[in-house]
Amino acid sequence: MMWVAVDVMSGDYGPEKIIEGAVNAVNQDGANVVLVGKEEEIGEILLKFEYDTDKVRIQHASEIIDMNDSPSIAVRTLQDSSVVQATQLVADKTCVGMFSPGNTGATMASALLYLGRIPGVLRPPIAAPIPQENGPPMLLLDAGANVDCKPDYLAQFAVMGEIYSKLIFNIYNPKVGILSNGEEDKKGNTVSLRAFEMIKKLPINFVGNVEGRDLYGSGKDVDVVVCDGFVGNIVLKATEGLSKSIFNVLRESIKQSSLAQTGALLLKPTFNAIKKRLDYAEYGGALLLGVDGICLIGHGSSNALAVQSAVRVVIECAQRQINERIAADLKKYNI
Repeated sequence: MMWVAVDVMSGDYGPEKIIEGAVNAVNQDGANVVLVGKEEEIGEILLKFEYDTDKVRIQHASEIIDMNDSPSIAVRTLQDSSVVQATQLVADKTCVGMFSPGNTGATMASALLYLGRIPGVLRPPIAAPIPQENGPPMLLLDAGANVDCKPDYLAQFAVMGEIYSKLIFNIYNPKVGILSNGEEDKKGNTVSLRAFEMIKKLPINFVGNVEGRDLYGSGKDVDVVVCDGFVGNIVLKATEGLSKSIFNVLRESIKQSSLAQTGALLLKPTFNAIKKRLDYAEYGGALLLGVDGICLIGHGSSNALAVQSAVRVVIECAQRQINERIAADLKKYNI
């Protein structure tokens, strides 16, 4: 039986939506969850829901690491925090994986400290799904874990991203590229150029350099894009900001005209479909690949759907043995 630890205290809006999502995962997907946080508060919220009590447990954690705490200091000094206790449940094999919508740095630091790295992994990257015009999402890594990278880090990211794309997004032969300032083989900085030479020697479907426009399905066809965490995090935040701005502009423009409002009513199913495709909640969060346990990092504003999706992804990663595949392929490719 696979249990998933859910850090219910670290989100931006309190534990209720996180608990709702976890309960939905139990009721609709048959998951087993351990809710980590303040026991009394969790118990009171659970009274609002119906669920199989054999599939929900509570792990008391009296402390919370907030967004302003120093990650490395907090995970050492606040050992009874919800994120550390969730990580400990994975470390001692009580749970197959964990989800936290809190301080990204603290979640990463906790995973590295208490779970450690998969043998052979140099640096764990954050793998973030980016929705596409059609089909499954494109995977961007690193999305923020390692701001300074060496070429062999990027080569490992390519292998880990390919495995994730195969196992979780069911893409038979993922196309892998390096994010650069041009498609030509000689474009890029020193690190990306050296990584290019390393990756093209690997037995994966490497398509070379890709540009920013290729991330959204409007240019070169690519499923996995690797870059350092500095660039990747900027890309991710810019993407989130742009999608919000587009919908805000549409909303304000529609308000200015009764004719536009009528048209919007007719197009409401289309708008909802677009919003669903672009919604991060459909994918739960971003996986910290390369740690010895499943660690999914959620958005601070994760809603119930995001939490439910996150629990599903954690279980899928465990069932499909993603960590075992990473260890085996890195050893086989000798990188």
